[in-house]
Amino acid sequence: MSTAIVTGQPVPGSSLESDLRALGFEVLAASDATDTGSLLAAVPADRRVAVVDARFVGHLHALRLGLTDPRFPLAAIPGAVTAQPAGRQALSRALTREVAAGGSTDLAVDGLVTALDADVHRPELGSLVAAVPADPQARNEARQAVAAVDDEAVRLKSAVKSRDGFFTTFFISPYSRYLARWCARRGLTPNQVTTASLLTALIAAGCAATGTRIGFVAAGVLLICSFVLDCTDGQLARYSLQYSTLGAWLDATFDRAKEYAYYAGLALGAARGGDDVWALALGAMILQTCRHVVDFSFNEANHDATANTSPTAALSDRLDSVGWTVWVRRMIVLPIGERWALIAVLTAATTPRITFCVLLVGCALAATYTTAGRVLRSLTRKAKRTDRAAQALADLADNGPLAGLVSRTRRAPLGSPLLLALCGVAVLTVSLFSGVTWAPVAGAFVYAVASGRALAAPLKGALDWLVPPLFRAAEYGTVLVLASKAGVNGALPAAFGLVAAVAYHHYDTVYRIRGDAGAPPAWLVRAIGGQEGRTLLVTVVAAALTATQFKVALTVLAVLVAGLVLVESIRFWVSAGAPAVHDEGEPA
Repeated sequence: MSTAIVTGQPVPGSSLESDLRALGFEVLAASDATDTGSLLAAVPADRRVAVVDARFVGHLHALRLGLTDPRFPLAAIPGAVTAQPAGRQALSRALTREVAAGGSTDLAVDGLVTALDADVHRPELGSLVAAVPADPQARNEARQAVAAVDDEAVRLKSAVKSRDGFFTTFFISPYSRYLARWCARRGLTPNQVTTASLLTALIAAGCAATGTRIGFVAAGVLLICSFVLDCTDGQLARYSLQYSTLGAWLDATFDRAKEYAYYAGLALGAARGGDDVWALALGAMILQTCRHVVDFSFNEANHDATANTSPTAALSDRLDSVGWTVWVRRMIVLPIGERWALIAVLTAATTPRITFCVLLVGCALAATYTTAGRVLRSLTRKAKRTDRAAQALADLADNGPLAGLVSRTRRAPLGSPLLLALCGVAVLTVSLFSGVTWAPVAGAFVYAVASGRALAAPLKGALDWLVPPLFRAAEYGTVLVLASKAGVNGALPAAFGLVAAVAYHHYDTVYRIRGDAGAPPAWLVRAIGGQEGRTLLVTVVAAALTATQFKVALTVLAVLVAGLVLVESIRFWVSAGAPAVHDEGEPA
């Protein structure tokens, strides 16, 4: 329940009170500043409270944007201010100062906002009207301005992200926004739509797993339907301002679950037809996950850097002013809309093997383009990276106890973190393809030591953001290579499950960092070994066990890792202290 205190003398013909009730507010009337203070003090501390000037003229959606967004403790538009429980004290202090300064006079709400000693969110209203007219003529002009703008059309338009991919912008959003409005009018929540999108994708994966042509066609159609719902949930959240921590987490994690479950379904379907493509499916998941880690690492390294300028970035900004280049550059990176459309069409028209081969080539080209551009930006920009950025990169690295022990040894750094990481990955790669049974174990040990030494100093170098994706590629690639060399049925599906569980842990780490909550607890990282510990363990069991036993070991490890990370992740994200991470769409 929310309470709105309308302060000042009511204006004849005003719809303000009815608009506030339509937004779910209980409306109280206050005659002056002192009365407003008394009513504010009487409102229960666990309620949202708004103070609105009785002379307010504006669109209903302007009030909605200013007074009902759950993400901000304090928010204001001209003539109105709102406070959630976390912002009530700041509002009360400001009102006390206003009462002391003006006594029993009319309260100027905009002056109250100015007096707040805390950050106040001010939503962009665009063409929407929100004003406090001082005289009848100004009021009449404001009402005419309100009548001239269709706030429902503005609301529908604002439900769609301002920056999105070509396929999403031109083939999904033109009608998914109306689906979002249909859901809102029937009381459906974004979380329900998100869950429906997941279920649709899982059914699509099940259809692909049948291995029949009709199953593949149905899978492709259902995958597109799942993507439509995936766009709808975010548009519904923006349309109705139904943001939540749980919803943001579900939206972020379900996208990965849907895509990787679909890969598994395609691999199962191919196996029914006698074609083993599990290595391709696992390779596609590894490539996509590493692409995301590149995005996350680069953004975390640079989003709060000082002197963060670059001729390359300036050129990119100039290219954005040329309309057609914007869409070409957005399509080149093969974002989720284009990628899922490609997968859906190829599934329906070709075979799983062709689907994965085209996907791998497309994602590899996209990864090369984006990574090369970011490397060039990093080399040409003169940025000073913060301690927070260095800590975020260290958390993304996911080093465990073994690397931690090495990093704490009191020795001078042997070289740049990136160079050490590259050397460790190179040694590990050579050992994996050496053909000697125990060579990967030695290579993994050297890699673990190099991982620890790479994090002995803060990751503040120009290219140090490449360290976490290198570690991801090394760990996941080790599992893929050893499972492929095992040559026994079930080894690659078990490896797929293990990489999926670990990848979930890494995505979970990313969204915690985005919410300024830090990395997962140290006990969890220690329990699942860290990236270097898991890499070393997999090489040891591959060398010490038979192929069949290795398959069983991978399965057990996948179950253990998945159980630990899922239980801790769910506990964290449903807790009251979880951060509100509102993902506006993956960059790739």
